[in-house]
Amino acid sequence: MGHSDGDHDSDLSADDSPWSEGSWSDDDEGSLSFEGSGEGSDAESDEPDAAAAEESDSSEDEVAPRNTVGDVPLEWYKNEEHIGYDITGSKIKKRDREGRIEAYLRNADDAKNWRKIYDEYNDEEVQITKEEAKIISRLLKGKTPHTNVDPYPDYVDWFEYDGKGHPLSSTPEPKRRFVPSKWEQKKVVKLVRAIRKGWIKFDKPKEEPNFYLLWGDETDTADNKRQGLSYIPAPKPNLPGHEESYNPSVEYIPTQEEIDSYQLMYEEDRPKFIPRRFDCLRSVPAYEKALREGFDRCLDLYLCPRTRKKRINIDPESLKPKLPSKKDLRPYPRMCYLQFKGHNGPVKSLSVEATGQWIASGSSDGSIRVWEVETGRCIKVWNVGGIVHRIVWNPSPDRHILAAVVDHDLLLLNAEVGDEEVQMKTKGLLQIEELALEEDTGDKKPAVKWVKHERFDGIMLIHHKAVSTVEWHFKGDYFTTVVPSGDSRAVLLHQVSKKHSHHPFRKLPGLPIAAVFHPSQKMFFVATKKFVQVYDLQKAQLVKKLESGVREISSISIHPGGDNVIVGSKDGKLCWFDTDLSTRPYKTLKTHSKDITNVTFHRKYPLFASASEDCTAYVFHGMVYSDLNQNPLIVPLEILRGHLSSDGRGVLDCKFHPRQPWLFTAGADCVIRLYCD
Repeated sequence: MGHSDGDHDSDLSADDSPWSEGSWSDDDEGSLSFEGSGEGSDAESDEPDAAAAEESDSSEDEVAPRNTVGDVPLEWYKNEEHIGYDITGSKIKKRDREGRIEAYLRNADDAKNWRKIYDEYNDEEVQITKEEAKIISRLLKGKTPHTNVDPYPDYVDWFEYDGKGHPLSSTPEPKRRFVPSKWEQKKVVKLVRAIRKGWIKFDKPKEEPNFYLLWGDETDTADNKRQGLSYIPAPKPNLPGHEESYNPSVEYIPTQEEIDSYQLMYEEDRPKFIPRRFDCLRSVPAYEKALREGFDRCLDLYLCPRTRKKRINIDPESLKPKLPSKKDLRPYPRMCYLQFKGHNGPVKSLSVEATGQWIASGSSDGSIRVWEVETGRCIKVWNVGGIVHRIVWNPSPDRHILAAVVDHDLLLLNAEVGDEEVQMKTKGLLQIEELALEEDTGDKKPAVKWVKHERFDGIMLIHHKAVSTVEWHFKGDYFTTVVPSGDSRAVLLHQVSKKHSHHPFRKLPGLPIAAVFHPSQKMFFVATKKFVQVYDLQKAQLVKKLESGVREISSISIHPGGDNVIVGSKDGKLCWFDTDLSTRPYKTLKTHSKDITNVTFHRKYPLFASASEDCTAYVFHGMVYSDLNQNPLIVPLEILRGHLSSDGRGVLDCKFHPRQPWLFTAGADCVIRLYCD
């Protein structure tokens, strides 16, 4: 079936024959092959070139093969009459192979027979195109398959030589830089062989421990997640500052007076470490609290529960409550309108008469004064001869009685103001014919003695211990006194009309500080150092217990509605309680820097105020709504200044006018100030 190149020199033109050198030959098995005789062909191909036909780019390759046997070797069909099966499953019969003489004669008659290739897989002859023949010829010559490809393009010098200087070496790169190293390959083969035979052994990976650190570093996050825990890093201890240095500056070292003053402070406010100075680090002794602090630190890490809180990016301004404008909340006291001067000592207490026409004040100079509000004129003075700690005017407009705590006892005085009828009625209430001994049971000492005070035409109530506060009932017949002691007679109730006293409580849970009546109901509030207890006087039982959460309560006031309470403390905090809402404070205001001396509500306007020893008085707007679903509105309005400090004390008392938005303040500078709108 082969065809030589010499037999067709006369029949083929240059266009028909793309080979200028070489020839096709037929081997013993009858397969067609090409022989190159040019300068680039030095050897003959002994193996059949069937693979070249299979890899041809002819369009006939796109047609599905007629034989469907797949990758089954054709040698299996060597002794069979067929070579495979077509797509319908029918056998493909083998063609009769023509002899060499018939092939020679056919090649002589057909000029294009040299382009035919026998397809052994499909048992048929395939004729290649001229373009495919040219590609095969170029490949045999070592050229590119396509003529439009330039294997040797012009070199483009992309390097910029300007300003670069000369290279370090102009020696051409050796060939070994681009060829894989033969010796490295041999070395790798040796190492692989040694590893496979066990001559080289590697260390086994260490097994991971099953335990983990409860408060480990951040590197343990993955381990903790694997254990099913949410990783929360332990809080880091505070770093030492300048005062912990072994040689601190002079301003960090306290004096002996400051060290002695630490003993007078509360334990939680006392500094934990006192700086000391040493010449060198070798002179520093061992820290005596190191073991204890280390143990406390371990307890905090082990026992203190911690929770993860998600941070939310919120504008801080949006968190501020939308408060109304101060102009819309007028009237309220803003400026000092009048000063009442006349006392020679700190004014410790003051009280306003029910109609608002008179005020009474008590001072540490041993005097009680009655002032006219509109003119500021002092119309009456009593020199009682002792420190007046507390003074309260009777809330009934037809009983001008002053209850004053003088030294250790209580003094009831006739204010001697108003018309003659009211004065005569007041004198009749203060008349006592004989000693009224209360609670006289055998040899037991009575709690209170009612004694006639001849000098001031009043009544002196002698208690078994010093009296701290006194408050009237809203009807004006009853009043209460508080004796700070731990026995059952710490809180006493008194009746003026019957000259009778009794103690309603057998035992109190703490040391009482103040006691007030409910403004409209038969309820009684007793303030201890930490709590405020609400009692029902008719049922004689405890109703509620309010938890203040402050260090020590100093004063208490009840809203005219009766459902809200404000409490002042000695750490400068003011607590607002809504008794219908909770037993804990609804709001806690940290306003003053020193102790709060008194808090008070206005009877008519939605105002309340607090006085402190920092020489200031704060005025607040406190609106209580009738709708139980709406919380009270608290708005700070004004900071009233003007009092001067005396012996570390400032404003000692404050009271509102019963009808006008005015505030009276009593200071340690012996002055009473009236603030108006």
